[in-house]
Amino acid sequence: MSYVLRAATLTDAPAVTDLLNAVDLIEIGRPETDLHTVEADLKHPETDLAQDSWLAFDGDRLVAYGLLWDESGGERVDIDHYVLPEHQEAGRLLLDAMEPRALRRARDNGAERAVVHLNLNVAPTLDTGLLRERGWSVVRRYHVLRRPVDPVGDRPPEPPAGIRIRPCESEADRRRVHELYQSTFAEHFDFQPRGYEQWLHDIDGTALDWSLAWIAGTDGLGDAGFLLARDDREAMGWIRGIGVRREARGQGLAGLLLRHAFAAFAARGRDTVGLGVDTSNETGAPQLYARNGMTVHYAVDTWEAVLR
Repeated sequence: MSYVLRAATLTDAPAVTDLLNAVDLIEIGRPETDLHTVEADLKHPETDLAQDSWLAFDGDRLVAYGLLWDESGGERVDIDHYVLPEHQEAGRLLLDAMEPRALRRARDNGAERAVVHLNLNVAPTLDTGLLRERGWSVVRRYHVLRRPVDPVGDRPPEPPAGIRIRPCESEADRRRVHELYQSTFAEHFDFQPRGYEQWLHDIDGTALDWSLAWIAGTDGLGDAGFLLARDDREAMGWIRGIGVRREARGQGLAGLLLRHAFAAFAARGRDTVGLGVDTSNETGAPQLYARNGMTVHYAVDTWEAVLR
């Protein structure tokens, strides 16, 4: 079978969304990709679409899509790769193009090698044999969790004495959330430090409903934790990030923020809330989410290749 490859443009976003939802349907049983998410990816400031994106067509049908971006300024490079199961050769062609481009990006940064990461469903449409034969291996597993919510059972929790939760209302609050995000995630696997403007793009800050962001504090430590959520996914409400400073852990701030978010989404008429978590997270996050009724929706593996 002969495939035609070309770079993507922003006008391809609807076709890419349709492809990703076809992949979703196979991998998790229902479509969960929104157009605005694809558009935000295609607008990524660390992506040059002419060189860092790939579309593979079988005739007029889009059957595979790849995107590459570099947030590290060093050897770490990220890629996305999606392919319909009956078009594995198209998937191989994308890998043939993406790997050398990743190495060039890393070398342009002054690195001698590229450490490339790709997140895939644990039962992906891509034949993982294509990855293993090229030297890729799984280095991490993540779970996407979800929980049903309702306005009767999920009421705003009452903070205990000495603890408070405030909404993110001002530019100063947004910058504080950024600071807390950077400090609390710094110890996490694959964390890439981001300046304020870079981070705003990562979270699509211009389209974010900031009323779904909160800061938790204590009398002794001041601002010590945050939760950042978004309500623009059709499938479910989504918690984009939650973190508590190390010195403030063990006081129930994370659970309080989590239940606060559940109540907010329930009040908006949402019936499900989701988030993603590293299964090897050492802060106790998986256990926290389980205690608060969250269960596994699907699992994702991080694949890594070291290219020289």
